Amino acid sequence: MMIVGLTGGIGSGKSTVAKMFEELGVPVYDSDKEAKQLMATSIKVKESIIELLGAASYVDGTLNRPYIAGKVFTDPILLEKLNKIVHPAIRSHFLEWAKAQTTPYVIQETALIFENDAQDKYDSTILVTAPLTLRLQRVMERDKVEKKAVVDRTKNQMEDGEKLKHADYHIENLDLAKTEAAVKVLHLKLLAKASKF
Repeated sequence: MMIVGLTGGIGSGKSTVAKMFEELGVPVYDSDKEAKQLMATSIKVKESIIELLGAASYVDGTLNRPYIAGKVFTDPILLEKLNKIVHPAIRSHFLEWAKAQTTPYVIQETALIFENDAQDKYDSTILVTAPLTLRLQRVMERDKVEKKAVVDRTKNQMEDGEKLKHADYHIENLDLAKTEAAVKVLHLKLLAKASKF
């Protein structure tokens, strides 16, 4: 089975693209959703986060996301330490999940493939892009947050131009109909590539 990494900066629309692949019958592992689940349920992960960020990381056993975001998105060192707790847990969970799938290829939707120099863990990578102004607007509307909060998060992500040097495939997500057409074309390419595995 072929493993494909799907990535893109915040607000680029990688989740939209992931849904389009799912509609074509491709299993997609949502790393962000699964990370939240693991941070909420894994005792080992919880203990490590509390040790790193303090008891306020959880309120009545529930992940205190605004507190954690406030801590890590303005402190690259803390963010890296948090990632070192969460990413290995996600990786092993993903590999278990992938083993259970029966399709020619699966997709792992994840934000920081190139930032973490993790492209070698995938047989192919897809980068979703959109202009920064559009991405900021999308996230401000989606998360009901101020522009500064979104900008702080983008600072922890590599520029699209740099990511393009590493990505195997690129989808520009400006117009939904064009994005959908691009996904269908790419799906056929990936099926052809997966048939050689």
